[in-house]
Amino acid sequence: MPTALDHEFVHAVVRAADRLAAPLAAGPDEEPAGVPHRGLARRVKTLVAAYRSPDSALHGSKRAVTATRTHLRALRAAQTTTGLFAGGDNVQSPPDSAFTVNDVCDAHVLAAGAGPELSDVAAALAEIASAASGSLLTGGVHTPNHRWELCAALARLHRSFPDDRLLGRVEEWLSEGVDIDTEGLYSERSANYAAHVSNPSLLLLADVLGRADLRDAVERNLATTLDLIRPDGTVETVHSRRQDQNHPFALTPYLPHYRLFAVRTGRGDFSLAARLAAAGGVDDPDLLAQTLLTPDLCRVLPAPAAETLPRDRYLTTARLAAHTSATAHTVVYGGSDVPGHRRIRSGLACNPTFLRLFAGDAVLDAVRLSRGFFDLGPFRAADMQRPAAHRYRLTETLTAAYYQPLPPDRRRDDGAYRLADEGRFSGAMAFPDRPRDEVSHTTRVEVDLREDGADLRIDISGPRVPWALELTFRPGGVPAGAVPIGDGRWCLTTGPLAYRVGDDEIRVEAAVEAGEPLAGPDRSDVLRYDPGQDHTVVGGTDATTGNRVYLGGLGPHTLTLALRARRPAPAV
Repeated sequence: MPTALDHEFVHAVVRAADRLAAPLAAGPDEEPAGVPHRGLARRVKTLVAAYRSPDSALHGSKRAVTATRTHLRALRAAQTTTGLFAGGDNVQSPPDSAFTVNDVCDAHVLAAGAGPELSDVAAALAEIASAASGSLLTGGVHTPNHRWELCAALARLHRSFPDDRLLGRVEEWLSEGVDIDTEGLYSERSANYAAHVSNPSLLLLADVLGRADLRDAVERNLATTLDLIRPDGTVETVHSRRQDQNHPFALTPYLPHYRLFAVRTGRGDFSLAARLAAAGGVDDPDLLAQTLLTPDLCRVLPAPAAETLPRDRYLTTARLAAHTSATAHTVVYGGSDVPGHRRIRSGLACNPTFLRLFAGDAVLDAVRLSRGFFDLGPFRAADMQRPAAHRYRLTETLTAAYYQPLPPDRRRDDGAYRLADEGRFSGAMAFPDRPRDEVSHTTRVEVDLREDGADLRIDISGPRVPWALELTFRPGGVPAGAVPIGDGRWCLTTGPLAYRVGDDEIRVEAAVEAGEPLAGPDRSDVLRYDPGQDHTVVGGTDATTGNRVYLGGLGPHTLTLALRARRPAPAV
């Protein structure tokens, strides 16, 4: 293990903490109005860490202590008679309160080790923690990651205020098994919750309980995440089952975990990831407290491993493939939960994007396919296969039904049939009891990944319905070769199209192998993205933003698409 301190990292961490703490200490008696309980606890933790750090401008500062007391009073006032904290959408929430208690307990460790100057701060923190302990001991959760956040709070409480009941409750939760799959993904498949909740919680539990298996789980998740790092410094989220599935997620929150494992194991690939995570600067004020509690974070990183290209990864559990070369980074995704559940729901993977392509600054953020079939929404693969190396086949078959009269023994004189959901809509028609006439629609997308992009073959079969392929490019360029149709949208018939940003370019060439000619720019009724009735019935949408290029027509159709990344040769 490296023993030398990384002074540059330490100074960056201290500066990040001081940026938050110094203004608070400048007005130490100012009441923190409108700050939620989690924000109050995080401020307390950072103020105490700054007070403790010899490199901080607030080291030994009485004003920092006064500001800490002010925030502790506000935090205690936010605590209800149950010990849980008020505020937020989740009412009387043990897991939401656990986030705050985790920071309270860490702040207590730092304050208790600071001597008599912070004795009253340590006592106030102990009072808050004690008041919450009972509700956290018996409380429940409602998401997978909440289990580990709650367990981490119970373990921290035990660390400072030993109580075997707390450890017993932790073991009860852990006996369910950590929800990490064979590929190293947590069940929520979320970069956000892995970085902010599951990984740090499991690491804390590993240390308190002496559980190497929990530490190994975190290392497996970090190893898998390496293959999900995109050229723009974000982590792939299209496969997530949480809110981040529709938003980019920066690598930055992974910094302490990659750094800690790199230092402790010597892994050069983790060292490279830690450097990438810090490339934009260190901004998290909480890192100072983390370094004081885990000094290994301050050690010099081992030498980074050289990036090996080309690189491939196929995550079978999430049905996500990524191919990275010096020219392009391409993602193919077919792991939506919607085909199996037939609904859009929080906690399901719903993003209909099935391909992305990065070519330096030229980025094709999303490829999506709409179909006008009973308003059931865009293509989301129900199955993904890999018939050959670098080749993937995505398939979805939609069905809708027309219903026949009820059999005689199921009819009622009063016509009062039970309200039932038939998968597309609900009605008081006892759908399960009726004979069905089904209409089917199958879409198959084959993707061949190349060093410079991908070749697509899209087969749309079934009845004659409108469809539209949407290519969403990240803003910064103009789709040369396509016809503008207004509102940041363009129409492409067969191409070629060139999307250039600086010296980087993505080219698109399309051809119809079977079916009618593609729709022209006058067919606005066809050339549009339709999110489906699960969104539109409540006035919502999951549409992308950016420069959107459409190809469309009336199926059946077989369409081929060549996507090519072009970048200047690296300087020798």
